[in-house]
Amino acid sequence: MSKAMASLQTKIGSTPDGEFGPNTARAIAKYFNLSPARGAHLMGQASHESGGFKRTRESLYYSSPERIQAVWPSRFPTVEDAEPYARNPSGLAGKVYAGRMGNENEAQASLYIGRGFLQLTGRDNYRSFASDMGVPKVMTDPDLVADTYAFETALWFFEKNALFKIADEGVTDDAIKRITRRVNGGYHGLEDRSNQSKKIHTWLMA
Repeated sequence: MSKAMASLQTKIGSTPDGEFGPNTARAIAKYFNLSPARGAHLMGQASHESGGFKRTRESLYYSSPERIQAVWPSRFPTVEDAEPYARNPSGLAGKVYAGRMGNENEAQASLYIGRGFLQLTGRDNYRSFASDMGVPKVMTDPDLVADTYAFETALWFFEKNALFKIADEGVTDDAIKRITRRVNGGYHGLEDRSNQSKKIHTWLMA
C-alpha cells in the first residue's frame, strides 16, 4: 500500500486503500479540476515516475558501480570512477547533485533529493514550490513532499513548465513524447508512459 496515495485519497474523498485505479483517477481529476486530457497526461507521467504511485523517494543506494556509471555516464566516465559511491547514497547525492539546482553543498544535495510522484529534485525546485504553494515548512521538512504533497508537486511541475498547454492538444503520441522529454530530459520509459496516459484517459472519458 502506498502511504502517499492513501493520503491523497483521503484528501480527495476517495477510499484510502493506497491503490490507484479508475475511481481514484476520476476523483483526482474532479478534485483538482483537470480535464480528461490534462489528467491523463499528468497521472500517466506520475504513474511511470513513481512505479505506479508507490515510490515517492529517490533511492541513491546502488550496490553496483557499473549501474552508477550507466545511470550517470557524464559524471562517471568509467566504472572505477563510480566505485567509491557504491553503497554510499549520501556520497552519491553529493557527487551528482551538489553545485546544481540550487544545491550549494553536499549536505543540501543529500537533503533535497527527488521526492513526490514526479521526483521534485534540488533546492531551487523545493524553494520555488514552497513559495508558490505557501508551504515554507517544506524547506525544513522536505519529506513532506514525499508524504503530503506528492501529487501537488507533480501538478505544480506541470503548471510551472507549461505542460498543460501541450496536454490540451490531446492524448496523442506526439504530445506524450514532448511531455516526456520535458519531464525526463529524454525518452526513457516512453512506451509505458504512453500506455499509462492512454489507459487513464479512457478511464476519465468513461
